[in-house]
Amino acid sequence: MAGNNRRRPRNNVTHLPRLSRTDQTMNEELEHDDDDVRVARPRKRGIYLLPNAFTTAALFCGFYAIVQAMNLRFEYAAIAIFCAMVLDGMDGRVARMTNTQSAFGEQYDSLSDMISFGAAPALVMYEWILRDLGKWGWLAAFVYCAGAALRLARFNTNIGVVDKRFFQGLASPAAAALIAGFVWLAIDNKLPVRDAWMPWVAFGLTVYAGASMVSNAPFYSGKALDVRHRVSFGMILLFMVGFVLVSSDPPVVLFCLFVAYSVSGYVVWAARAVRGRHTRIFGDVDLGGGDE
Repeated sequence: MAGNNRRRPRNNVTHLPRLSRTDQTMNEELEHDDDDVRVARPRKRGIYLLPNAFTTAALFCGFYAIVQAMNLRFEYAAIAIFCAMVLDGMDGRVARMTNTQSAFGEQYDSLSDMISFGAAPALVMYEWILRDLGKWGWLAAFVYCAGAALRLARFNTNIGVVDKRFFQGLASPAAAALIAGFVWLAIDNKLPVRDAWMPWVAFGLTVYAGASMVSNAPFYSGKALDVRHRVSFGMILLFMVGFVLVSSDPPVVLFCLFVAYSVSGYVVWAARAVRGRHTRIFGDVDLGGGDE
């Protein structure tokens, strides 16, 4: 009987106190908050294909221009820069027409412009003729390249501040077209300039294009034109005449067009100065320059 009177060992079980109704409610709220945190995970974001495809094509043309300049095929390099300019003008309009604007597209477009309209024209001009000037040659190329970088940076920070009808300074695609048109025209032997003067003419044009990009001269942007609106029949005829002129002699016509455009901003600035609306050519000031 002694064995039957032996006490059984107790199980090591700890009895927790019962939670009050308030504690249960707090635990349920914490679990609900955890579910909200799990649901609020960041979504994977993609990029729009159509406008960025045009930007990539423009970037390819700029890189192709650099490669052709290294291979001493400067005519192909100049044509590639013009192709990049056309593609760059299409990506923004396509994005606005299809409502596919994005912050990624804006940054990608700026980086592409720096290659196609900043580095490529400077390197093409240097490889073609500026290297004959030694130190002065690569300094002129650097002035252009730095001007393009400053122009793009200022454009990105002044979006929504300046008048959309005008660019603050010469746009980098127009400056690149000015350089590429000069190279293309000179290679075709259609410039009435002596060979001994050609490096210094190229030097002056390169510095002028670089300085114009960081100026405050108002250049017409063309953003007021909406391709979705109706136009008169005469406008269609004007475009047809433009195509005929460009196709008749592309290097001469394109270079003359962009020379006129590169001067137009200073003409507008001079006209505003005559009317009493003084605006500094260089420096960070508004384009208005006076009271309306």
